[in-house]
Amino acid sequence: MSDRIAAGDLVARFLETCGVEAAFGVISIHNMPILDAVSRRGRLRFVPARGEGSAVNMADAHARVTGGLGVAVTSTGTAAGNACGALVEAQTAGTALLHLTGQIERAWLDRETGYIHEAADQLGMLRAVCKVAFRVRTPETLLGTLREAVRAAISPPTGPVSVEIPIDIQEAVFDRPGALAAPPPIHPEIDARALAALADALAGARRPLLWLGGGARGAVHEARALIELGFGCVTSIRGRGVVSEAHPRSLGAFNLQPPVEAFYESCDALLVAGSRLRGNETLKYTLALPRPLYRVDVDARADGRGFANDLFVVGDAAAVLAGLRAELAGRLVVDPEFADDIADARRAAEADLRAGLGPYERLIDALRDALPTGSLWVRDITLSNTIWGNRLPPLAGPHDGIHAVGGGIGQGLPMAIGAAVGAGGRKTAALVGDGGLAVTLGELATLAQERLNVLLIVMNDGGYGVIRNIQDHRFEGRRCFADLAFPDLSRLADALDLPFRRARAEAEFRGCLDWACGRNGPALVEVDMTAIGPFARTFAGPPARQTVRNGQAGGT
Repeated sequence: MSDRIAAGDLVARFLETCGVEAAFGVISIHNMPILDAVSRRGRLRFVPARGEGSAVNMADAHARVTGGLGVAVTSTGTAAGNACGALVEAQTAGTALLHLTGQIERAWLDRETGYIHEAADQLGMLRAVCKVAFRVRTPETLLGTLREAVRAAISPPTGPVSVEIPIDIQEAVFDRPGALAAPPPIHPEIDARALAALADALAGARRPLLWLGGGARGAVHEARALIELGFGCVTSIRGRGVVSEAHPRSLGAFNLQPPVEAFYESCDALLVAGSRLRGNETLKYTLALPRPLYRVDVDARADGRGFANDLFVVGDAAAVLAGLRAELAGRLVVDPEFADDIADARRAAEADLRAGLGPYERLIDALRDALPTGSLWVRDITLSNTIWGNRLPPLAGPHDGIHAVGGGIGQGLPMAIGAAVGAGGRKTAALVGDGGLAVTLGELATLAQERLNVLLIVMNDGGYGVIRNIQDHRFEGRRCFADLAFPDLSRLADALDLPFRRARAEAEFRGCLDWACGRNGPALVEVDMTAIGPFARTFAGPPARQTVRNGQAGGT
């Protein structure tokens, strides 16, 4: 074996050592040495996206589905800038993601000469949207920088990390470094006294409720063990699937419907694990949560954030919940009527949500019946998802639901592609609107090229439906700029050789679903919302107390 190695090969080998199986990106003159090595070695699947932002969305979703490290590769300057919106989404979601981006030659870097493909303070730009960002300064520091970048990405609180690699470093050949071992994550230590105090505080509760967020997705067994002790359970949207929503003590993700808020008054303790209690799931931080309120989070900065808490324990949700299970065994005596009250509140909350669906209730039930068990459920920020997609379709596990946590539209299609690459052949269903799909329409070509097992459901209402509702609700019905020209999807799908069907009624939708779910490959189903009609209840923006109380909005 040679004592010399090319930088591109070093990057590819290191990614393999870290267990990376797929990467996403756009090939460019400023990342070709890396992607040439990836291609020659043939051990990583590389998916060529049509845009850098989409590539990061794909890597983000892939990481969420697999629980591993997402990898996106972009070029420098404008290309790195294109990635920033998707990096904001990954940062909001706390996704462990490595973004490798090029940079111009070191001899011209930061000299403000107008050198082509340079961006002023690109590193500062990336630092603003990432957990941390690095620049590789020399070939000899490439491996060390990559190792530290991966460690930062996978150490909780996880997040995206960018690494700039100047093109002359990518092209360098240098002495082979030592072992390419993947770095382990760094976990915070749990304060045993704080854990004991939390257990003592919970031991006297008769109606304790556990709120599970996205940070508890790795605590499946530990959360379920607490439920078996007698805790009730409610989840954020990202916490869905940690505990089965069919469990008799689960409220599902109906965390802000009025019947559930009324039920909270009967609870005598709330333990929040791995959730930021975000404003869109707490009526802008006015939701009347049970008291006392205790929190467990791997990020110490979550102490008191959004809601005041009575006790706070820093630590990984799985480790803390396991410790609590051991401390509380034999000490918890739960109200025998608690489980029945949970079931009643859950039924009332779902009925309240369904009352606003109108003709779409039958479509949703058709979707639930048609999707194979274990399907992934990916959603864009669209009116249909906000009203029903976040809560009604069942999820089999904690990594089976993917949505744009930061609220940006247009990410659903690329996320579906990344999720499908990591799905191991399972069906990936994606819910998008026509407005959101228009943002990343070019990724239909990526879907066609990769022939992934994706059912893309396009809810077409001819524009930005939620914007129209807000204009009606807050701007005296003055509508502007919300109606969008949109291509004939049947013709576009035909041009890309993508199987396509259109539904104008509930019966047609059922037939389209049966057709699409019987296929092992991509399929597009367009739902003509104008033909089907409006929802029974209008959604006009993120829920606040007055809009939920007067029945004008579902939850986000």
